[in-house]
Amino acid sequence: MSKPNLSRRVAEAAGIALVNRKYVTFVDVVTGLRWLHSRHVDTWRQGRAATLAELAAVDDDRLLSAAALLREWAERQGLRPMEASYVSGGRDRRELRFTSGDHPQEAFRVHWVSPELSEARVRRLAERQSKAPDLVAVAPLEAWTCASCGDTGPYLIMEDDRPHCLTCADMDHLVFLPSGDAALSRRAKQESGLAAVVVQYNRRRKVYQRKGLLVEERALTLAEERCLADEEARLRRRERDRERRAEQDVEYLTRMAAEIRSLFPGCPPERAEEIAAHAALRGSGRVGRTAAAKALDANAITLAVVASIRHLDTDYDRLLMAGVPRAEARDRIRDAIEARLDDFRRAT
Repeated sequence: MSKPNLSRRVAEAAGIALVNRKYVTFVDVVTGLRWLHSRHVDTWRQGRAATLAELAAVDDDRLLSAAALLREWAERQGLRPMEASYVSGGRDRRELRFTSGDHPQEAFRVHWVSPELSEARVRRLAERQSKAPDLVAVAPLEAWTCASCGDTGPYLIMEDDRPHCLTCADMDHLVFLPSGDAALSRRAKQESGLAAVVVQYNRRRKVYQRKGLLVEERALTLAEERCLADEEARLRRRERDRERRAEQDVEYLTRMAAEIRSLFPGCPPERAEEIAAHAALRGSGRVGRTAAAKALDANAITLAVVASIRHLDTDYDRLLMAGVPRAEARDRIRDAIEARLDDFRRAT
């Protein structure tokens, strides 16, 4: 990939992050470039990889180039640099490395902050970034052995790039609190002097998913008492939150449908609304829930339209049901998708 092309792609990825959060990180850019998936970042943050580069689809030199291009773009935008610490979620709490060898790590740790961000929000961002991440315990899917005692268990903690059981990590006094009650989880964690987030790898979605917390039993008892005391108030607040989220979704779907019509003026209004509603369904994980789509990025919007055409205007689903491999099925319908996109691009 040529430098001008890479520079353009870095600028696009950084711009999307800036629109959504008012600041940009190197990790935002490399995931936006699809050199890394979020699951790779999770693995690295858990301390299960020596460097981020060993999980990336490119070499150290490409990562260094992207960091330099990000700096150039951020300085042209007038963004302020703020260096952040990246600490492992393992018990060793070591400083995470982005690349191997003698490469300086400072360029990767800089967060580029919009001048529109208030000083109060900048302070909160700095405090959040300087705070050590949650300890992470993994609920493994396969058999494993503790590096210290040779035993095993339901959870492992990473130390020095090796798995350890809760007993060897001095955490076997903790009890498991499943996810599901946000208030109870938050309060139990607040009350617990030692706690760890439990995650498990989802093979279908290819991401680590939060399963619950390991907390002190005393902390869990105190949290349950606090939750019982204000249960009615929390129910009323949840109802208000649901109403607010519904209003936000309606506003977002309206903007997304309008952007579809702008990019594809030949797409009927009702079809544009259907595409937006399907792509942006909360909790679906579809393209409409991505940061790029929320920034109304043209590529993300086009992907949503293509997905709709694939399933509604071609034989794709029938081919899959007939046992045709997915890659081959997509090859067969490529011309039909392009023809339908051309129809949508022409104003009626």
